[in-house]
Amino acid sequence: MPSADEIRDAQRARWAGLSASWEKWDSVIMDQLGPVGAAIIERLDIAEDHQHLDIAAGTGEPGLSIARLLPKGRVVLTDLVAEMLEIATRRARAQGIANIETKVCSADDLPFHDATFDSVSVRFGYMFFPDVAKATAEFARVLKPGGRLCSSVWVKPEENPWTAIAMQAIATEAVVAPPDPNGPTMFRCAAPGYVSALYEGAGLRDVDEWDVDIELVTRSPEEYWAMISEHVSLAAAALQQVDGPARERIRAAAIAKVTAFERDGMIRVPGVARCIVGTKQDASGTR
Repeated sequence: MPSADEIRDAQRARWAGLSASWEKWDSVIMDQLGPVGAAIIERLDIAEDHQHLDIAAGTGEPGLSIARLLPKGRVVLTDLVAEMLEIATRRARAQGIANIETKVCSADDLPFHDATFDSVSVRFGYMFFPDVAKATAEFARVLKPGGRLCSSVWVKPEENPWTAIAMQAIATEAVVAPPDPNGPTMFRCAAPGYVSALYEGAGLRDVDEWDVDIELVTRSPEEYWAMISEHVSLAAAALQQVDGPARERIRAAAIAKVTAFERDGMIRVPGVARCIVGTKQDASGTR
């Protein structure tokens, strides 16, 4: 089994290679994941002067949306991949958001003092951390007493046809190895209570989790396939295994399947995420 450093090196290279595609499809991705970001923000109890940390921030959300709510505060965006944070910086500049800074770092080794932040968000990063318990302990460490941690993960593939359709089509032509249940994969944290147990193990209290519906909307089946094949890491990696004719057969199969989700002239493919929130106790042991 690869070491944590080897896993991070591979992830860094993979996501750096996908960064241009994430920027290309930014508006579609932001619309799809917007309900999850909104759900996270709603439970963070944000005040205008707060200091907020966004982990695995990628191209900037929900950190940039949170920054708009903090006219007297600041948001630190962290990610393993510098290229992703460069996109976040460009997005912030385009939106006139100045109260942010970025830091390239690993989630399980944060370069911040204890009790620095009033709140922490982790939108779709948990599944990929080599050591999820160590990362959670770090999030709790940098939280101020009374601060909240809110994250999101994907539930099981059957409830996320927006990605399952593509992966099923790929599996007809390419060998897709079964995921390591304990290794970084998209659906690693899908089981109810998985992340909640990590929170509680890190000393967080008042832990709650709930599901959030999302929808991937594209203008056509062809656009659906282009978007998924270019920015979903598992799909992009699997497609590199096959030749041109096989890729075309995979594309045709995915397009045929996703056509069933056409409504009102658009392709609307559903999905479900799970959000988890917890609070750090203060020195007296109360919340």
